[in-house]
Amino acid sequence: MQILTGRRALGAVVVLTSAALLTACSAGSSSGEAPGEGRTDAVVGLTGEPTNLDFTTTSGSAIPQLLMNNVYEGLVTIDQEGEVQPQLAESWEINGDRTVYTFTLHDGVTFSDGSAFTADDVVSSIGRVQDDWTLSLKAKMDVVESVEAVSDTEVAVTLAHPSNAWLFDMGTSVGAMFPDDLSVDLATEAVGTGPYTVEEVATGEHVTLAARDDYWGEAPALTEVTVRYFADANAQANAVRAGDVDMAYNMQAPDLISGLEQDEDLQVIDGTSTGEVLLSLNNARPPFDDLNVRRAVMYAIDRQAVLDTAWAGHGQLIGSMVPPTDPYYQDLTDSYPYDPDRARELLAEAGAENLSITFDVPTRPYAEAVAQVVVSQLKDVGIDAKIVPAEFPAVWLDKVFTEHDYEMSVILHTEARDMLTIFGDPDYYIGYDNPRLAQVAEQADEGSPDQYVAGMQEVARMIVDDAASDPLFLFPNTVVADAALAGIAANATTESMDLTGLRWSDS
Repeated sequence: MQILTGRRALGAVVVLTSAALLTACSAGSSSGEAPGEGRTDAVVGLTGEPTNLDFTTTSGSAIPQLLMNNVYEGLVTIDQEGEVQPQLAESWEINGDRTVYTFTLHDGVTFSDGSAFTADDVVSSIGRVQDDWTLSLKAKMDVVESVEAVSDTEVAVTLAHPSNAWLFDMGTSVGAMFPDDLSVDLATEAVGTGPYTVEEVATGEHVTLAARDDYWGEAPALTEVTVRYFADANAQANAVRAGDVDMAYNMQAPDLISGLEQDEDLQVIDGTSTGEVLLSLNNARPPFDDLNVRRAVMYAIDRQAVLDTAWAGHGQLIGSMVPPTDPYYQDLTDSYPYDPDRARELLAEAGAENLSITFDVPTRPYAEAVAQVVVSQLKDVGIDAKIVPAEFPAVWLDKVFTEHDYEMSVILHTEARDMLTIFGDPDYYIGYDNPRLAQVAEQADEGSPDQYVAGMQEVARMIVDDAASDPLFLFPNTVVADAALAGIAANATTESMDLTGLRWSDS
C-alpha cells in the first residue's frame, strides 16, 4: 500500500496528514510478490526534518539534502567520487588565465513550472546568490565578477581572479538554478529542473516527491519517493527493520547496525561523508576567547574514546575540518593528543581552574551521545560543562547559530569544503577571527593547483594551532536498505541525498 496516491499540482502544497495513515501503511510489497516486484515507488526514512523548502535563506543541510539533484539541479554536479561532472551544462571551456568559464547548456530543458531553462536563468540564479541569499554560503559566489548570456544556450561567467574552488562550489546548493522570473515563495514551493517535483509536504511526517513526465534527461525508475521523517534514530532503524521504509539514509543508531547486518533481507552500506562532528567553541566570548582555555579543551578530549563510546567506532578521526576526499587533506590527528595533565596546566595558566560552562546540545542522536562523553572528559580536568538541550533545528539555529548566544556546542557540519565558511568569517557563529587566514586562503585559491593544496593545508594548520574548535570525527553515511533496492548513492559528497538512481533490482 502506498502512502500517497495521485499527482498534485507542481510545487509544494503544505498540508497536515494524520500519523495514523503512515503507521497503517507498509512500504513492503503485496502478499505473494517478491520484494520490489512491480513497484515504482519507495519510502526513505530520515531524521532531521527541514523546516521549509528554502535553502537560500534557511540554514542547515536538511533542505538541500532533500532537494538538490532531485528537484533542483546545477550547471555541474558532484559525483560519488567527489569529482565535478556536467549536469545542466553539457560542456564548458576555461580561458587561458582561468577567469572566464563559458558553459554550453543542454537544449530543451524546462523547469517544473513549464518555463524553459536558458542562459538568462543562469545569470539571475548566480546574481540571486550574491544579492538575495542570507546564508554565509553566499560568499562562495563573491569571486564572480559578471555573468553574461551569450545566447539562450551559452553563458559566460567571469571571475575576479582565478579560483580553484569555484567550479566545485557550483556543484553544491549555491549552484542551484532557479527561473529568472521567480515569483513563488521558496519556503513552500520548489521550482527546479530536476526529475522530481515536491508533490506534498506533511509537516512533522513526510515529504513526497513525484517524477516529472516532462523531465529533460533520463527519467528516474521510481515515479514516487516518499521521505518519512522520524523523531529519533531508533524509530528510523525499527522502521526499516519492519519494512515500513525501504531505505534508512544516514542511519544514526550505530549500536543497532551489527544486528541489522545479520538480516538477510537488508543491505548495510557505509558510505563516505563530508560531515564533520564539530565541538564548537565560541571564540568571541569568555571563556573561549582565551587560547589557553581552547587548547585545554583540545587536550582534555580523547577523540577515539568519543568515537568508540558515542558512535560505536563508526567514523574516522581527521584532526581538522578537511575530510580525506578533499585534495588538501592532511592527517592532523596528532596535533592535540589526549593529555589531561597538559589541559590542567593550560587552565591554570589561564586562571580558569574549576571552570563552569554551558553546553548547548542540539536534540540530535549523535550530538546527545557525544555530549555525554565530552562532559565526562572535561570534568576530569576541572571543567564543569552543564548540558542545555536545544531543540533542533528551531531552537539551536536561532540561539546558537543566529544569535551566537552560547559558550560551547556540538554540531554536524555537512556542507562540502566548508572550512572557510566556518572559520573564514569572524561574524560566523564560531567567532574565529584570524586576518591572515583570509590572505593565505585567497592566495591559495588564485594559485596553481599545487599552490592551492599547499595554501589550504596551511589554512587548516592555522585553525588547528589556534584551537578554534575541535573536529571530533568524520561522520559516516550509513545506509540500511531493502536488499532488493538498487542504485543507492551512499557517498554524501555534498549535502545532497541523490534519489534519482533508485530502482528495484527486478524492475
